[in-house]
Parts: sequence; structure tokens; C-alpha cells
Amino acid sequence: MSSIRALAEELSSRGNDSLRRLFVARPDLITPGVPDFAALAARACARVSLQRALEGLTKPELQVLDALVLTTNEDEGKSGSAVELRHAVGNATLGTLEAILANLSQLALVYRADPPDTIHSASGSRRRYYQPVARVREVLGSYPAGLGRSYTELALASPIFAEHAARIVNAITALQPDTQQHVEHHIAAAYALERWAALPESLDGAPPRTAEVLAKFANWPVGAVPHAAARIRPGHRTDNPVDWLLTHGILVPLDDEHVELARPAGLTLRGGRIVPDLTMMPPSPVLTTTRPALRRNAALGAIGDVLRTVSSLAVQVSEHPLETLRAGGVGAREVRRLAAALRTDADPTVFALELAAEAGILTLDPDTSTWRATGAESWLAISRPEQWLILATAWLDTPRVPSLAMSAEGSDQLAPLSGEGQRSDAPLVRRRILEVANQLSEGAARPDGRSVVVDADSIRARIDWLQPRLGRRLRGLLETVLAEAAMLGFTGSGALTDVGTAVLREDYAAAQACLADLLPAGVEKVLLQADLTAVAPGYLDPVLARRLALLADPEGRGPATIYRFSDASLRRALDAGEDAASIHAFLAEHSSTPVPQPLRYLIDDTAARHGRIRVGRAGSFIASDDDAGLAGILADPATRHLGLTQIAPTVLVSNASPQEVANVLRELGHSPAVDASLDPVVRLRRRGGTGLLPVPTPRPTVPDHDAIEAQLAVLRTQSPVGPNGDEAAPAMGIETLQKAIRLKRAVRLNIVDALGNSSVEELRPVSISAGRVRVFDPERETERVLSVHRIIDVELA
Repeated sequence: MSSIRALAEELSSRGNDSLRRLFVARPDLITPGVPDFAALAARACARVSLQRALEGLTKPELQVLDALVLTTNEDEGKSGSAVELRHAVGNATLGTLEAILANLSQLALVYRADPPDTIHSASGSRRRYYQPVARVREVLGSYPAGLGRSYTELALASPIFAEHAARIVNAITALQPDTQQHVEHHIAAAYALERWAALPESLDGAPPRTAEVLAKFANWPVGAVPHAAARIRPGHRTDNPVDWLLTHGILVPLDDEHVELARPAGLTLRGGRIVPDLTMMPPSPVLTTTRPALRRNAALGAIGDVLRTVSSLAVQVSEHPLETLRAGGVGAREVRRLAAALRTDADPTVFALELAAEAGILTLDPDTSTWRATGAESWLAISRPEQWLILATAWLDTPRVPSLAMSAEGSDQLAPLSGEGQRSDAPLVRRRILEVANQLSEGAARPDGRSVVVDADSIRARIDWLQPRLGRRLRGLLETVLAEAAMLGFTGSGALTDVGTAVLREDYAAAQACLADLLPAGVEKVLLQADLTAVAPGYLDPVLARRLALLADPEGRGPATIYRFSDASLRRALDAGEDAASIHAFLAEHSSTPVPQPLRYLIDDTAARHGRIRVGRAGSFIASDDDAGLAGILADPATRHLGLTQIAPTVLVSNASPQEVANVLRELGHSPAVDASLDPVVRLRRRGGTGLLPVPTPRPTVPDHDAIEAQLAVLRTQSPVGPNGDEAAPAMGIETLQKAIRLKRAVRLNIVDALGNSSVEELRPVSISAGRVRVFDPERETERVLSVHRIIDVELA
């Protein structure tokens, strides 16, 4: 029976509570909803769904599944139970194995099967037998449990081994007088090696240090051996352990540089057990602690720095948009210029750039290929706790990895904001790393109140037990995630902070309360001094800081920033629309001391000399002999955003680009001609929305109660296993084709041609991939390639 159909029958016999647990554990099975149990089983056997499910298994669950895959064979009707697995899995009790198998069955990774034909006793029939669902073997890979392939598989996969297999077997049997066996075909030789390599005496007579070589293949069967094929010399003695293993067929050459330890030999080294030791408990981490005050101060410094950098970045980019490289991203020269303007290093600048873009503070203008701070005003108008929450949630959910553009990556460093800096699994990996860090912290909580420091090695060891398959993807990002978490204030002195824990729980109210206690209130007063400087004794309110940065040049870093007034800084403020009266009023309002006389004189003198010669900016001009038409264009509200100014009776200038001005004029009914020979010096970006920045909202990870109940209602209205629906039929057809390929059997195919005509043919499938199946036609004695979507029915001949 098809494994998809068998799984569908089992799912239909389950109670609603069991199905609810399945939908919570594997939400992709009902997203979107399924029409019947056959479709549900087909989705459960899909490769992508199985990959997600296997990534959630713990190490002991994965070990038992590996053992079940290697001890069962659906084609031969060979199923497995806890009793058989107890002989293949070391340090495991029947109760433990039955509980793990029951959980794998609950997750629809295995299904209940009939006992093998060799078991007829009543006691045997009461056991629970299981088979892995379709494609589990494929998803697990070629080496379940870290064991190699069988000799017959290797004989078909490796031409080098097939060439030498018969000579190897004949040379071995020639040394055994009681064995009269001579083989000529590589498949027969493979069967002989299957029996010989599984015997303990297969290593008798091996050279010294052979055990050391084999120990390198304890966890993985493939290794590198230069000139492997040339080292096979059947019948010759050698003291080299690698040459001896190759000559006796223990190591099988895959190509001229790589070898594989065959499965029978690997089982012999493990004492006949697929899993030598079932790892039921995770490793105990060795963790250190730190004082809560150190954790708090480190987190406070990180949060303050990232907020200051992002706010300064928003102001700087609003005045000077960032140019992009031709290949995408921001170049090193722009990063250095920006870092100098922000008074920080390159790495914090890159991190702030990535965060600001993800939070919507920076947006890419496709017309000019520049990054602009379209959300700067909204950003500066909100409180600092809200600012941090926006950055924190944006970082957790972004598919980008900012560290890939930081200097720590060395030769692999990417340009900030480039397309290559994305990894689709980054949000999942990032959250999982921090969740495991939180689990370790809670599990090692100290009664004296000290904070637990969680290092990368402890997290790696715990994840390798909790989710071994996911851990392979986590290794590449673990160090970078922890570094970014420290820069953002999720951790302080290596310990997870309270605010970071609250954000992980998506308890944003608690996070905001923690931030209110952690972050000092913004300072609204500065100290003006006679040396034309202003000292900010703490973090300034964002709006105040922006206006003060317009009047004076900031110096130094940190919360206590010094601002220096000069002719150039005051002229910058006057160019932005300030005047002497507004500057005096602002300083008087926000100064804790009277405005020093030298500063008053500087302001008045600079304002008196300002504006005698005026310089403006124009991106395009409108010229026409129709004075009345120009007057109408100037007065029309639809042209207000173009920044039109009349400099002559027949000429208007605009801040917008020629193309943008032409588009607006055409909408008003005019027919302008654009002078393509002129290249405008300044192009104004398109008007963007200035709505509120995104606020953190919880993202559902499992289907809600109503969705699950609605799906159950649909399933219960269907027959347990009816005719194959539109969704299940293709999966079951492909499963039948794959089974025919394994068994080398013919199938009857109902094929539809391009005109819609169907015909039934008996063919032998050879391979299937990429939506096409290669078949052998015995009548014509030729091979053909068929599109899977043209096959409407398939059954074994």
C-alpha cells in the first residue's frame, strides 16, 4: 500500500485532540486548509514540510528515526518496533523507545504498519510496528546515523569501486582455504563484501594504527584520501593502514580523492549498533555569572549608543542622501564619511544603517538610487523606549544579517544594504538562539541574584541536542547573532537582559516598562559657556538635539556631548530658515545659564552679514512666452510641491527634476517639451509618506483555535479515505513512480498529449527529477522523457 494512503487512514482514525496537537506542531499542514485526509497525508510527506518537522526533533528522537529508517524497508514489507530497535540502539529501554516512536507517529513522521511476514506469534502481533513516511529517507540524506551506504549501493554509485570489487573479493577469499568462492560481477562481489565486512574478524591481520584511521570515520563515513583508486592492490601485503583498508574493501573509493566507510564495516566498528548510545539528556553547560549592575550598565551603554547613532544617522541622511554602488549597497567611502559625521566607528555605522533601513527610517529612491531618510521626522518625534522597541523588533524579524557587512567578516565582507546580505532563515535562527540562551539562563538561575553569562559554546551544545538539524544552520550565525544582540542591548556583559527577555516573549508593555526604568529621561537643558560651547549633561531630547546640532557642531561621543558654535554652524542654521531672534529665544529657553556675551555677539554679527547675496537651488526650469499661462501654473495648488519660483517674466525655476515637472504639467493639460541636452545638477526625490513608523506587533507562529476547529470540521465531513483528490493524486503518483524505479518494475501510465488525447502505455521508469520522468519504452527500445503534469494516472504493472 502507498505510504501516503496508509498515513491518511491512520490520520482519519485519530481523535480530534490528536489532530489538534499535530496542527499545532506542524502548522504548515493546514496553511492553507486541506480538503480531505488524503491531501493532509500528502502534505505531511512533502519534502519541505518534512524538513521543517525534522528540524524540530531532539537528538534522541532523530537517533531513533535514523535507526528505524535503516532497519525497515517498505518495498519488502519490513517494518520495525521498539523490540527490534532495542538491539540497534544502545542504552535504550523499551519504554523509552516506545515513547519516542509514539511521538514520531503523533508528528506524522512514521505511520502504523503491519508486522513483518516472519512474525506470526500472538505476542509479536501485539507489538506496535512502524514505517517512516514517504520521503523521510530522502530528507534525512544519504548517511542516516552517520553510517555509510551498503556495498550494493556503492557498487552502483562508484565506477571505481565497481571496477575493483570482484578482484578485492577474490583476493580475500584466496587467503581463506575453507572458502571456495570466485566472483566476476561487481554486484555479486558487493553481496560477498556485505557478509564479510559485517564479521568481527574482518579486521584480523590489519596493520598497526588501523584503529586510529577508522576512528576518524566514527561520526561521518566520508573522508579525503589522495589517489584512492591507485592505492587498491588486491593480493599485496602493505603496512599502510589506509592502503590495507582500501585493498580489503573496508574503505570504498568514491573518486580519486574521497573514500566512504561502507555501512557493514561501520556497524562492525559500533558493535553492531546503529546508535551506540541514545543521548537522552542534554549536556550540562559550564556557565559563569556577572553582577547585575555590570549587566545593566553594559546594556544601558549599548542601547544609548544605538539610539544616538540611529537618530544622528536619520538627521545626517536627511541632509545628505547616501549614494549607492552600481552593484548595489553603500560603498566603503560613503560608510567612512558617514562614520566621521556620526562620530563613531565603521561597524556601529553599518549596524545603524541596516537597522534604520529595516525600520523604515531610510528608504531607497529608485529614481536616483540613493538612500533617503523619509521617516526621520516620525522617528525623532517618538520616545526613546518606543524607538528601541522598533529597532529591536525590526532586528529580530529581518532576513538581513548586518554582521556580513561588518569588518569582522574579513574577506567575506559585503557592502551594507546590498542584496547579498540576506538569509531567509535569519529570523528563525536569531530567535532560536536567544530562546535557548534564555532557557540556559533560567535553568542556571542563581539564588544570590547574580546574572548568568551564556556563551556561544553553551548555546551550541544545547541546540545540538534540542534541534540537531537546525543546529547545522545556526553554527554559521551564532557568533554574529550574539555580537549584534550585545550591540542592541539584548545582552549585557554576556547575560540576557530583562528587556531582551520581554521582547522575546513579545510582552512589549513589560519591555517598555523596563526601558523606562533603564533609560534616563531626556535632558532639555544645556550649559552655555563663554568659549562658544554648549555642554549637554546627558542624552538630549531628540527634537532638541536635532535643532542644537543645526546651530552648533557636536564634538566627542557619549551622552555628555559638547556642541561648538561657529560662523559656519550659525550660517547653516540661517540658511535653514532661522534668524537671530529665533536663535536667541531658543538658547534662552534651553540654557541653564544666561547666554554668554561672546555667543550673543557672534549670533548678531553672523545674522547681520547673512543674506546680502542669496544662492538658491533649482533642478529644472520652465520657459514660456505665455505670461498668463506661467502665472496660472505658479498659482495652481497642484504645482505647490514642485517648489516653483519666478525669476523672470517668462521663466520659472523648480526644485524638482525636469521629468517630474513635465509629468505634473501634462496632468494639468499642458504639452511641455523636455530639453534632454541639459543634465540637472540636483534631482529632488519623490514625495514619500510620512506616516507613523511600524510598531511592534506579535506574529502568530501557530494556527489560532478557530482555524484549527474549522479545519477539523472540514475533515470530519469527508470519508476517511475516499478517491484521491486533486491535491493528493500527484504526490501519490510520484510515490508510485519512485517505488517502480527502486524495484525496477514497469508501470502503466495514462498520458495526455498536447491536444488533450489520452493513451495508456506500459513503460519502465528510470529516473524522476525537476517535474520530468525518464522512461524506457520496451516496444520501441528507446528512452523518452515525459512531463509529470501530463501523467493523469499511474499504477505498477
